[in-house]
Amino acid sequence: MKARFLLRASTPWWRGPLLVGAAALLTILISAIMIRWAGGAPIPAVRYMFISPLQSRFGFTESLLSATPLVFTGAAVAIAFRAGYWNIGAEGQLLAGTIGATWVGLHAESLPRIVGVPLILLAGMLFGALWALTPALLRTRLGIDEVVTTLLLNPVALLIITGLLNGPWRNSESGFPDSDVIADSTKLWIVWPNTRVHFGLALGVVIIGLCWWFVGKMSGGLKLRAVGLAPNAARIAGLPVERTLLITALVSGGIAGLGGASEIAGVAHQLTTGISNNFGYTGVIVATLAALSFVGALLVALMFGVITVGSFSASRALEIPSQIGQLVQAVLLITVVCALVIQKYRVVWTIKRSEGRK
Repeated sequence: MKARFLLRASTPWWRGPLLVGAAALLTILISAIMIRWAGGAPIPAVRYMFISPLQSRFGFTESLLSATPLVFTGAAVAIAFRAGYWNIGAEGQLLAGTIGATWVGLHAESLPRIVGVPLILLAGMLFGALWALTPALLRTRLGIDEVVTTLLLNPVALLIITGLLNGPWRNSESGFPDSDVIADSTKLWIVWPNTRVHFGLALGVVIIGLCWWFVGKMSGGLKLRAVGLAPNAARIAGLPVERTLLITALVSGGIAGLGGASEIAGVAHQLTTGISNNFGYTGVIVATLAALSFVGALLVALMFGVITVGSFSASRALEIPSQIGQLVQAVLLITVVCALVIQKYRVVWTIKRSEGRK
């Protein structure tokens, strides 16, 4: 027997919510089994991961803080994927943004804050876009697959950071491989008093809104979607496919780099080799789970922030590995993608006749 996937002619309105709900329940069930294998109690662990962070001011604000870089990388990946440019390099572009932001932050002591903050954010955006330029040119000029080039540049960005921190940017006071603290004039404003939630979150929400407005409401966004859905047809219709891909790639890299600047100026205030907790790679998951919807990317990023904070709480309280949160995110991705495939396609089984049979 041979299985074939055929597009469904139509789907009832209730199928999508039902499948997503089933995927969520299946995720909880699979996660509970894995938590049990890790030696923890499933029900308390689920409560710690999904409910406990929302029951206190500290847990809620830390969830917002954890979600902030994912808002940027989720938006960066979503807009690139909508154009048919498969940018897997948001991690490297975010790291490039941290390099640019650190460079400005270390040399902006004399600037007023009203100048320093826009300058550090602009530097992060510019460095992220420049990091995305080479793969974009290879794709648009030579037809080289951007999945490979963007992915391979991610560790290169980390190696550059390691070299800088073990060389010219080594901490002048401690001698440790992390940079000096950036100037106060480049640190982002705190938007929620007595918490660590900073201006970067508000900026990320604005970026989400701008992407949604441009892609959904503007003629340029219509061209972008047309290039993403049918590049050959768009080329025949006279649309500048290569230029659209190039600009989209630079915008995507700039948004990811802006997320890196937000981490430097809003949270860490110095560059370290662990500045990114795989935020770029997680951004691919965020955009995929959101079905490339910008509002959906914001909601998924917030959910992942809750899971991240909750997993650390569960680890401390139940003595289970803190990586359980990443495991839950991975399982959720698999189940939701399977649900989306089931919603869009139906499986048809056919019996393959033997070659000698007439």
